Amino acid sequence: MIFEKIPTVPTAEELLDKSYRRATRAKRGKQILDRKSKLQAEESMLLTAANILSDNLAHIVRKFPSLEQLPPFYLELAEVMVGVEEMKMNLASVQWAGEKIGTLARKYVGMMREADDSKVVRKQAFGRISSIVASIDGNLRFLNEARNKLRKLPAIDEGPTIVVAGYPNVGKSSFVALVSSARPEIAPYPFTTKGLAVGHFTRNNIRHQVIDTPGLLDRPLEVRNEIELQAITALKHVGKVILYVIDPSETCGYSLDTQMHLLEEIKNRFPVPFLIVANKKDISATEIGDMSMSTLTGEGVDAVLERLLEMMPIIDPLVSVM
Repeated sequence: MIFEKIPTVPTAEELLDKSYRRATRAKRGKQILDRKSKLQAEESMLLTAANILSDNLAHIVRKFPSLEQLPPFYLELAEVMVGVEEMKMNLASVQWAGEKIGTLARKYVGMMREADDSKVVRKQAFGRISSIVASIDGNLRFLNEARNKLRKLPAIDEGPTIVVAGYPNVGKSSFVALVSSARPEIAPYPFTTKGLAVGHFTRNNIRHQVIDTPGLLDRPLEVRNEIELQAITALKHVGKVILYVIDPSETCGYSLDTQMHLLEEIKNRFPVPFLIVANKKDISATEIGDMSMSTLTGEGVDAVLERLLEMMPIIDPLVSVM
């Protein structure tokens, strides 16, 4: 997954402690016999601390994926969760600090060579460096929080994808479990407390995704907050066909009229092919939608999946082979 490899971002205090401990060890390795050896020891302390800080700050920036190269789905979710421009500004501040520390260290090394007491100059340099690192503590904390949020996103690619929508208890998750080669993976999703179910199956050497949407597309859109609506919009980037599951028996707890109203709302947001399927045909003979099935008995499930695959836009197999 794109954000999975982002390491924990340390605080300013943690970075300074690490760099100054290493700097102290570097000085201990020097034998101080005269002014020249003292200068070398102080230079070693300064350069060691500066290099560790510069390298660590550059590493933080490098480990965040290039926002310009993110797939549209993840770019929009990153905007929803943390704010793309805000993340760019925080990364830029961290990069600036790393470069500034390197420049400052070189400047103070030159000053140390001209000074009567190199230790005094080194302490001045440490003071300036500490101020720079302290000034980006807020940026580091923001990036670590962003990292923690982004790592929770489910692994979703832009290959052939079926998005399953409908009210709770209509049979969405049961369908995903039946057509997937394994039990759907439940991945934490930052917009609700329920989670997003992602199942996979392979057909003709092409890997397909089936995405259940509990907590996202199972209640009227007018009662949702802005973040949830943006998350739903983000799904448009990966959904190639929508399966809308209806429960005509109304044993799900929602009336048929309410379920159909949600269908019309979702259609307005997803400009992709829709297949409307009535579930629970084992207990309801009501004819509605394009097809019918029973996820309890399995009747009609394979036929529904075949129809969905027929509706799927043609995708280059080389893009989606497992």
